[in-house]
Amino acid sequence: MTRKGRLKEIFSKALYADNPNLYSVSYREFNSIVKVSLPEFLRLSENFEIIPPNRIFLVTREGKVLYRKFGTTTLIT
Repeated sequence: MTRKGRLKEIFSKALYADNPNLYSVSYREFNSIVKVSLPEFLRLSENFEIIPPNRIFLVTREGKVLYRKFGTTTLIT
């Protein structure tokens, strides 16, 4: 499954079948990593218009890693 497809699946589950406040998203912002809640990320990214999916580095749910990107390689757990 492609990275964008996996992220879409995680976000869809979080928003429609779970509590989105349990999820956090870490994304690249220039030379740093920013960690925010999923609802905050969606607000900041304006539905991926400002922050595209390829800048997402890590998605967790209550500390459990659901998605992690290593350089150009993606680890899906």
